[in-house]
Formats: sequence, structure tokens, C-alpha cells
Amino acid sequence: MSGNTVTRADLSEAVYQEVGLSRNESAELVERVLDIISDKLVEGESVKISSFGSFVVRKKGGRTGRNPKTGEEVPIGPRRVLVFRPSQVLKSIVASATRPS
Repeated sequence: MSGNTVTRADLSEAVYQEVGLSRNESAELVERVLDIISDKLVEGESVKISSFGSFVVRKKGGRTGRNPKTGEEVPIGPRRVLVFRPSQVLKSIVASATRPS
């Protein structure tokens, strides 16, 4: 895996190494899974991956915000935001992991 960030290429390579699909098939599989997750979130559905976590689209209502510099009130329209909630399994794995030096 490259650096501190896992990329699509890293995921494809991991699938290639672990499953034994060709590199092209591995990349297509990763892309398809990410496309399905994205499509479901766009449709407003939640995506739950067991022992990993849930992706949920929340609807936030409109409100009045304030410009911190001028103090002027600014309307903030309603919007949808993406929230990730890690599972307890993932939380415990991350909490017990030791940091590399």
C-alpha cells in the first residue's frame, strides 16, 4: 500500500494478490463495488458493510448561519450529507492496533 492513504489501485492490487483474479478483473471488481455503493448513497439508501461500518445519507434542514468575520446572517439551504459510522468491530480493531514507529 502506498504511503498513508489506501487508493483504488491499492485495493485492486490487494484483490489481485488475495483472490487471484487478473489485474484488470480486480480493478473492474473494485470499481463495480464502489459504483454500487455510490449509486445506493445517491438514491438515499444506507449502505451497511458487516464488521466495517455504515454509510448513511442524512438530510439537514435549512438554517441561518453567521459570517464569523462580519457577523452578517447568511441563509444556509437544506442539503444532504454523508455520514460514516464505524462498527464496534472496526472500532475495537483500530483501538487495539499499535502504531508503527
